Amino acid sequence: MEDIDAELVELTRSMFQTMYDAPGIGLAAPQVGVAKRFFVYDLGDETGPRVLLNPEVTGGDGEWEFAEGCLSIPGQHFDVVRPKRIGVRGLDLDGNTVEFEADELLARLIQHELDHLDGVLVLDHLDDDQRREAKRLLREFQMGLRGPEPQPEPRKSRSLFGFN
Repeated sequence: MEDIDAELVELTRSMFQTMYDAPGIGLAAPQVGVAKRFFVYDLGDETGPRVLLNPEVTGGDGEWEFAEGCLSIPGQHFDVVRPKRIGVRGLDLDGNTVEFEADELLARLIQHELDHLDGVLVLDHLDDDQRREAKRLLREFQMGLRGPEPQPEPRKSRSLFGFN
């Protein structure tokens, strides 16, 4: 990734707002048309909003099946099996290397957003019949023949930058 500059910081602000408005817990740069390797996320816990630049998984173990949704495929959720625990390395917005272990929901979120960075959608984790059905439902949604599933209210924006 190029230098961390004011333009990148502003882009992450915008991405957080988009993510909160959706509402979602993670958003990767390619999902908003930006060909950069980073994502923003916020589990709504005490750790607050985070940005991870040039992320990579350094290891993983266990299995956990969970119904995943995706902002790119509104109103649908799919049972996907992923490693339950992973090691993660990347950079923060200050350019510092961060390394940590993640499990369950955070591990899933990171793997899901990394998929977006690698050009993979949650649909790619489904078998052929599930993928066909998901694509049919998505077409119906896009054509206005089907509304999205009820979504929770957008979360209030949390400050990463000292303001709301």
